[in-house]
Amino acid sequence: MAENTSDAPTVETSLELLSEAVGKAADDLRAARAVLDRARADIAARNTSVSRRVVGAAERVVTHLRETDEALRDVVKELEERD
Repeated sequence: MAENTSDAPTVETSLELLSEAVGKAADDLRAARAVLDRARADIAARNTSVSRRVVGAAERVVTHLRETDEALRDVVKELEERD
């Protein structure tokens, strides 16, 4: 039986969506980095602390970013290795 692919995204569409998502994420990550760097400097200068909730959230973000980086690396590798 033939598979109905009329609703399936095309390769071009999928790669376009991924490219747009990567571009937006890059912009968001640059903005977040600036905020993080300012916060770190402020915390160090004032010798203040942050809640455990923030520390836990930061650790989860690092984990998610690593997983995302690995998944993106796999996609790029597959694209580079195609015939």
